[in-house]
Amino acid sequence: MSTPTAAVAPLTTQDAEVLLAAARRAAAAAGVTVSVTVLDAGGHLLAFRRDDQAVLISGETSTRKAYTALQLNAPTADLVDAVKPDGPFHSLPTALDKPLLFIAGGLPVHRDGRLIGAIGVGGGAPEQDHAFATAAVAALA
Repeated sequence: MSTPTAAVAPLTTQDAEVLLAAARRAAAAAGVTVSVTVLDAGGHLLAFRRDDQAVLISGETSTRKAYTALQLNAPTADLVDAVKPDGPFHSLPTALDKPLLFIAGGLPVHRDGRLIGAIGVGGGAPEQDHAFATAAVAALA
């Protein structure tokens, strides 16, 4: 007889708002305007914000980063080398029917060790976007 595992609370819209606000605060402190996308574990959009001053493409970028982090359950910053020609992910098809984007700024979100969603930040330099996403995930903890 197996031991039942405890249920893990899903990512809520309230959690998504915390992530979104924390990423935007971190970006504002650095003087950068970004777009932020938060997805639940099923890839459903929970929150999105693009300020008028943000580059238009940053919205698409943040969304693709979030999908990539969710699908691969890994920070997008860790995947850059994997998509180089002859890398293991060079021609990886996407299960979520969304294009993958392998630059820093996408992070999976975990609760009690289980994947519950993802955040994507776009608009700054890749290292900045990664830092903003990291600050957001830390604020949720």
